[in-house]
Amino acid sequence: MTALSKKLATVISATQQRTRSTISGRVSRFDGIMIECSGFPATIGTLCEIQAQDGGTIIAEIIGFQNSNNLLCVHETGARIAVGARVSVKDDGHLMAIGDGVLGRVFDALGNCLDDKPEAVLNESWPMEGVKLNPLARKPVNTHLDVGVRVINSLLTVGQGQRLGIIAGSGVGKSVLLSMMTRYTEADVVVVGLIGERGREVGDFVNTVFSAETKDRTVVVAEPADRSPLLRIRAANRATAIAEYFRAKGKNVLLIMDSLTRVAHARREIGLALGEQPTSKGYPPSVISLIPNLIERSGTGLPGQGSITSFYTVLADGDDTNDPVVDTARAILDGHILLSREQTQMGIYPAVDVPASVSRVMNEIVSDEQKQAATFFRRLVSIYLENRDLIMMGGYSAGQDHDLDMAVQLWPQLMNIISQPYDQKAGFDESVAALTAIMKSV
Repeated sequence: MTALSKKLATVISATQQRTRSTISGRVSRFDGIMIECSGFPATIGTLCEIQAQDGGTIIAEIIGFQNSNNLLCVHETGARIAVGARVSVKDDGHLMAIGDGVLGRVFDALGNCLDDKPEAVLNESWPMEGVKLNPLARKPVNTHLDVGVRVINSLLTVGQGQRLGIIAGSGVGKSVLLSMMTRYTEADVVVVGLIGERGREVGDFVNTVFSAETKDRTVVVAEPADRSPLLRIRAANRATAIAEYFRAKGKNVLLIMDSLTRVAHARREIGLALGEQPTSKGYPPSVISLIPNLIERSGTGLPGQGSITSFYTVLADGDDTNDPVVDTARAILDGHILLSREQTQMGIYPAVDVPASVSRVMNEIVSDEQKQAATFFRRLVSIYLENRDLIMMGGYSAGQDHDLDMAVQLWPQLMNIISQPYDQKAGFDESVAALTAIMKSV
C-alpha cells in the first residue's frame, strides 16, 4: 500500500466514524426530487439516508445550502418521503474503496457490484474528485498507443496520455468503435464509463468486451439513462478515479467515457434545479466548468507513474457540431475524431471522417514518412468526397485533374485503410505499413 493510500485509508476510517454518529436533520420540503432539511454539518457530495414511509431508506446527496438548511437530491424517483422524515449522514462521499479487485468487474456509481459476483476485495482508497497534479511536473506525450483500429493507428495516431473526443450524432457507430478499442488496445488497464446509456446497450457492451483475453484488465462503471443525474455524474467521477489510481501505480490506462454529453446533461439538470440561469442553449455555467475539470484529470502522470489515454464520446444532437458541449470539449481535448453519417450510409465502418478529424500530438510521435503519407491520404480522400456526386453522375473524365485521377484510382485501397471488420484487430505496425504501401505505389 502506497503512502498516499495509507493516508487516505486513515482519513476514510475517521470519516466513517464521524458518519456513524448522530448527525441528522428533518425534512422540511420535498418536491419529488429536491429535499430541504434542517441544517447539520456536512459537505457537498455527502450521501445521506432518509427514512421512507414504507420503513425503508432512500439515498440522497447534498448538493447545496440555503437559509442554513441543507439541499439534497434523491437518487431515485417516486420516493415515498414525508415532511418531518429523519435525514442522517451515511457516507462523506469523497473517498472510495479501490484495489486490483475492481478488474474484471462491473460497478454502479456508488461502487455496488452489478455482475452478481461476490463483493470485490478492495483494501485501498482514492478520492472521487482525484488528486491534483502539477502540470509542469507531468511527463510529455511522446509514445504512441496501439488501439487496434487501423484508421486511428495510421492517420490519427494516439499518444499515451492523450485526450480525444469522438464526435457524432446518434446511430453512426460510436459504441462499435469503442468496443473495438476496448478489446484490441495494448493498454495495461481499460476503464469504461457507460453514462446515460440505454440499459440494453450496457448489457450488450459488457458481454462483448469481457472476453477471456480482456476481462482481467477491464473494469466498467455503468449508470443507465433512467438513473438520477447525480448518479450519472458520480459514475463519471468514479470511472476517472479508478483510472487515476492505476496511473499512480505505473499502469498505462485507456479510459473510455460514453458519453461526456450525458454527463453534461446531468449537470444541467442539477444546475437548473439549484436555480442557475441557463446560458447557451440552456446550459448553465456549471456545465462549462464541469467538462474541463473532468477531462484534465486524465493525461500523463508524474515521473514514475503511468498515463491515462482517454476517449470521450460527444453527441452532436441533430449532427450539430457547434453544440456548446461539442465546442467546449473540442477546445480542451488534444484532438477529435468525427464520425460521418454519410460514410455510414455508404457502409464504411468505422465511419471516421478523416479530413475533419485531427490528432494534435500525432506529428510529435510518428515518423516523417508516416506524416507525409497521412497528409497525402487526407488530400486524396478530401478531393474524392468533394467530387463524389460529379463522379456518380458521370460528369468526371480522366486526365483533367491529376490528384482527382489518383483519388479515383486508389479509392478502393483508401477505403481498405478506413474500413475494418468489427472482429478484426489491426496492430500499429501493420496499420502504418498498409498506409505507406499505398503511397509508395503512386
